[in-house]
Amino acid sequence: MSATDDTRVQVTIDQGVADVRLNRPDKLNALDSAMFDALIATGDRLRTMHGLRAVVLSGAGKAFCAGLDMGRFQAMASQADSAASLRLGPRSHGDCNVPQYAAMVWRSLPVPVIAAVHGAALGGGLQIALGADIRIVSPEAKLGLLEIRWGIVADMGAFIVLPELMPADRIRDLAYTGRTVSGAEAVAMGLATQLSDDPLGAALAMARDIASRNPDAIRATKALVAAAYSADQATRLQRESDAQVAIMEHPNQREAVRAQLEKRTAQFVDPV
Repeated sequence: MSATDDTRVQVTIDQGVADVRLNRPDKLNALDSAMFDALIATGDRLRTMHGLRAVVLSGAGKAFCAGLDMGRFQAMASQADSAASLRLGPRSHGDCNVPQYAAMVWRSLPVPVIAAVHGAALGGGLQIALGADIRIVSPEAKLGLLEIRWGIVADMGAFIVLPELMPADRIRDLAYTGRTVSGAEAVAMGLATQLSDDPLGAALAMARDIASRNPDAIRATKALVAAAYSADQATRLQRESDAQVAIMEHPNQREAVRAQLEKRTAQFVDPV
């Protein structure tokens, strides 16, 4: 099935796993207005989809996403493009502008999102991947915040997500220099989660495994991790307890225990 009327993003769903692919391979899936809008429309649709268990985010062709479309930089050079035309000022989606929400919408999904990164994930493309919960990258992938090369800053949620992943000096290294790192270095520095020669295959396998787990517990775990960076210890401990009580009052938890004891595949009911 297609999640949008635009061909920029293609979505297929199988057994609760959404396979979401940026689909502008001739431009290395570069971000133009249509791509931003398609990513947002796809994320918003998936956020409320009944029966969804996990999402895999990848790019068609030779790259995950090479970043902002080159035409935008050319327009900046001629002063034909502006912050207003890029839709940077208005908070159009909660606390986000349009480009920010194209990355942050994946954090708003109640289910895990896994980015499968091959080729280039640069600038805004890297920040789209940072919106995922987990990043599986190929060893030869190239990741980087290239914005400084163009005299601008990373502004699609990088400074929300990166402090959760890396020490400040490593963030500064990437942001100040605009250098790229390989998939192997990205894993070593905390920018990515794990290496795979087949990131998409590994991401889909992980998503299917997640989809087999108690969906109530998976959703609660994602919410607890997200909240862990924005509250004091007492609040976080109370959130854990509240989530556990709610999970244990649901039949899915009892089904998980029975299936584990009986060594069979659990049959869960999707959350409303």
